[in-house]
Amino acid sequence: MKNYYIMALAMAAALTSCSKDGEAGEAAETKGGKTEAQAVQKIAYVELDSIMSQYQLYLDYEVVLKDKGAQIQNTLAQKQRNLEQHAASLQKKYENGGFTTKDELEAAQNQIQNEQLQLQQTAEKLNAEFNIEQERINQEARDSIQAFLKEYNKTHKYDFVMVKAGDNLLIANPKYDITADVVKGLNKRYKK
Repeated sequence: MKNYYIMALAMAAALTSCSKDGEAGEAAETKGGKTEAQAVQKIAYVELDSIMSQYQLYLDYEVVLKDKGAQIQNTLAQKQRNLEQHAASLQKKYENGGFTTKDELEAAQNQIQNEQLQLQQTAEKLNAEFNIEQERINQEARDSIQAFLKEYNKTHKYDFVMVKAGDNLLIANPKYDITADVVKGLNKRYKK
């Protein structure tokens, strides 16, 4: 199961603006009547796809989610095969006249229906657990990136750090791209 879209949304939320004073909206008068907000801002951006494909935390979690997704699929597939085999054996019993009463046949049909319901409930439960795990991982990644950017910004003093995902930034000067620096710092910090 690929979860790039959900991880991309999580990353977009994680890469929020960083302000020098923590108050980007405050404006102070400067020469010429311009406010600080109208003065030149120090802005940088990071490429979301690059962070997701190069940040080791994401790579590790991608493996975890892939394995968990495969386990879920295997479990459900095995339960589905068992249900189909049981239904086939009851069908064969029916065709061979193995049910002596109408009540026996109805009980067998009810049993198959209950097994189908249990399979559906199991699928819902496993998918809910997967979604909870995925959200936990996304939250951990967001927290990690935000914590790193706070530290990173203490020395770099950006007013804003934006995320470039797809075409949400139509024009971006590559000299403001700090992706490589951020990925390097994130991975260095993650290895510790």
